[in-house]
Parts: sequence; C-alpha cells; structure tokens
Amino acid sequence: MVIMLGIIEFGLASNAQITITNAAREGARTMAIKNSTVAAIASVKAAAPNASVTILSSQISITPAVCTAGQVTKVQVTYPYKFLTGFFGTGYTMTGMAAMRCGG
Repeated sequence: MVIMLGIIEFGLASNAQITITNAAREGARTMAIKNSTVAAIASVKAAAPNASVTILSSQISITPAVCTAGQVTKVQVTYPYKFLTGFFGTGYTMTGMAAMRCGG
C-alpha cells in the first residue's frame, strides 16, 4: 500500500512539474514573439489548464520586461505543490524556467 501511495504521489508531482515547465516555455515563446508581458502572463496561465495546477500572476517572473531583438527573455514560474496524502510532508515549491531569444 505504501508503494502504491508513493507511485501516485510521484506521478502527481511529476505531472505538476511538467505542467509548470511547459507553462514557462509558452510564456517565454509569447514574450519573445509579441514583446508583451501581459500576453506572456496570459499564455502561462492558459498553458496550465489542469485543475490541480493553478498558476497565479504573482507566481510568474519575466525578465527583462522589454524584449529587444537578439536579447534573451526568461520566464520563471514558481508553484507551491501540496502532496495529496501528506505522507511525504506537506509540500514544496516547484520551479519551471524557460528562456528564448527575442525575435524583434
């Protein structure tokens, strides 16, 4: 039973990590193409449609705020993951990061 709980917890945590990393990548892509932090934040949120992962604007960091051609934009998403069973602790902060060269 403990092994089964471990497998479930690991699967859910892996899914959350993949979701926030993909969301960061979508935000970086949007920022690199559109040069809009508002559009990039919306893109990050839209890329996490999973009901178990809800990303807030305060959890998204975009640098730099203006993306000039040839420059690299970086998007970081932090997410406070909570374990389902509490068997492995209460949770921890996951981080998803992505960087892309601005298109101009």
